[in-house]
Amino acid sequence: MSTLSSEFAETADTIRLPGPAAWNAEDARSPAVPPPEPPARGQPRSAWLPEGADGWLIGCVLALLGFGLLMVLSASIAMRPDNPFHFAIRQAVAAGLGLLLAYLAVRTPLADLQKVAGSLMLLSFLLAILVLAFGKTVNGSTRWLSVAGVSVQVSEPIKLFLVIWLASYLVRQRDPVRTEIRGFIVPVAVAGAISALILAERDLGGAAVAFATALGLLWVGGVPLSRFMLWLLPVIAILPVLILTQGYRMLRLLAYLDPWADPQNSGYQLVNSLMAFGRGGWFGVGLGGSVQKLLYLPEVHTDFIFAVVGEELGVIGTLGVLIAFGFLVWRIFHVAERCAAVGHGFAAYLCYGVGLFIGLQAFINIGVALGLLPTKGLTLPLISYGSNSLVMTLTALGCVVRASHESTRLLNLRPTMRSRA
Repeated sequence: MSTLSSEFAETADTIRLPGPAAWNAEDARSPAVPPPEPPARGQPRSAWLPEGADGWLIGCVLALLGFGLLMVLSASIAMRPDNPFHFAIRQAVAAGLGLLLAYLAVRTPLADLQKVAGSLMLLSFLLAILVLAFGKTVNGSTRWLSVAGVSVQVSEPIKLFLVIWLASYLVRQRDPVRTEIRGFIVPVAVAGAISALILAERDLGGAAVAFATALGLLWVGGVPLSRFMLWLLPVIAILPVLILTQGYRMLRLLAYLDPWADPQNSGYQLVNSLMAFGRGGWFGVGLGGSVQKLLYLPEVHTDFIFAVVGEELGVIGTLGVLIAFGFLVWRIFHVAERCAAVGHGFAAYLCYGVGLFIGLQAFINIGVALGLLPTKGLTLPLISYGSNSLVMTLTALGCVVRASHESTRLLNLRPTMRSRA
């Protein structure tokens, strides 16, 4: 415990990322955190977007966000006949709050975020314990904590807080992570403990995304593949136990293997999802023309909104969504590589973590809707209805935009630093 608690103590020290030679190139010896930049004469002290903000990334996020609001409106319009715009309005409010938090994240130096990484991780454990003790149970899952009348799904902020802490840890413990077993065990233990608490909420999807993101970040940080194999064997051994000890998970697995064996019960959701894709064909039945959303397909505006996209917009629409998510993750990783190239290790790891959990969650949600994966309670980022997921996803993307800005600042400082030398 003393070792674990000492790892939570954050420092502002930063070092360069391990990895490709370009990451540690001689011309990348810039300060890891750019100094404050005074505004130019005649220029306002603040603007909507800072210098170096990735316009392609921002454009893709706004496009997916707008498309998501439209699809939530279409998918949920039949769910509340007395107020057809109920869910769309709530989603729009969440989008506004998320954009506000994203803007604040863009304006917050990442050095400040790095200093509180340990506190955020401790807060994650506190939230996970509180939700188990006082949380609200919906559909058999205890994932929500009521705060001042607002329901908070604690696994959403926990995913971001875990990425922030891991980014800080990998910067401070670069060599031990790569060469010592202790340096690898500590982050795996922390990620495993918080994932176990999420799993106790009956949120297997959220736990899987959190733990897989942590392992992905450790691999990016230079952990040898052989060490991963030692941990994969117990994880693979535990999975059957997790499935067999919970009846609903076993039913989901059987429905995944053969949904048509019980199309009116355990396979009902997947069968109707597949019927939606089949009815959509190549070009869809038109926006608003879905039949499956008329109370045939459960959770149509959240977990299975991609099925509505397939029915209304067809294969062409689903391919467009896939391309958009691929482009989004690529741009996030592009920002991460740029941060690594200028020696901003914390920002690079943070961006890689955000890209991993957004990409993994999108992959799982789409895979479930297509019948490629067993059913999980995960939303499609930026598109599905879900206030907590939308707000935290936009906040995380705001951190990526901030990283893009800081990497540009460091790149621009190079000529000045060389001339002084």
